[in-house]
Amino acid sequence: MIVVHHLNQSRSQRILWLLEELELPYEIKRYARDATTRLAPPELKAVHPLGKSPVITDDDRTVHESGAIIDYLIRRHGGGQLAPPSDSPAYDDYQQWLHYAEGSAMLPLMLELYVSRIGEAGAPLKPRIDSELDNHLGYIDQSLEGRYWLMGDDFTGADINLSFVAQVAGLFGRLDRFEHLSAWFRRCQARPAYQRAAQQELG
Repeated sequence: MIVVHHLNQSRSQRILWLLEELELPYEIKRYARDATTRLAPPELKAVHPLGKSPVITDDDRTVHESGAIIDYLIRRHGGGQLAPPSDSPAYDDYQQWLHYAEGSAMLPLMLELYVSRIGEAGAPLKPRIDSELDNHLGYIDQSLEGRYWLMGDDFTGADINLSFVAQVAGLFGRLDRFEHLSAWFRRCQARPAYQRAAQQELG
C-alpha cells in the first residue's frame, strides 16, 4: 500500500493530486506544522532522516523528493499514463520540466519567502530576487504560449510538479501578469483529480 506522509500546507499536496489522477489506492498519514515555527514535526524524521515532506512509503520502499516521487509512481504504477514513452524525444523534454520545477524554478521563490520574513534587512537582495522571478516566470509563460499543457496536448507529471511554482507565485501576487502561466494554472485547478486532492488536504 502506498502511504503519503503528508505535511499540511506543503509540497506533498502534489503527490495526493498525482495519486488521484492515477486512481491508485493510498493512505494518508498526516503531520502538522508547529504553529509558531512553521516547521515539520520531529515525527517525520522517523520516516526519513531529513524530516521533510513529501515522503511516500510503498511497502518496503521509501521515496522522498517531489520529482523523484512523481517519477517513481508513474514508472511503477502509472501503466503508461502521465509521461511520454521513455524512448521518445519528448521524454527528454518531460524530464527537464519535471526537474526544473524543484531545481531552478523554486529557488527564487524560496528566497522571496525567507527574505520577506526579515524585513528591511533583506532589502539589498530584493532586486536580484525580483529579476530572477521575472526571468523564470517569464520563461514558463513563454513556453506555455500556444500550449494547453507543458508537453502540448498531453497532461503529464511535469504539470503536476510545476503547479507548486505557480501556486507560490500566486501567493506572492506575482502570477496575474503572466497570461499563459495563469491560464495553465487555472486549467490545473479545474481538473477533477486536483479538486479531489484539495479536499484531501482539508482532511
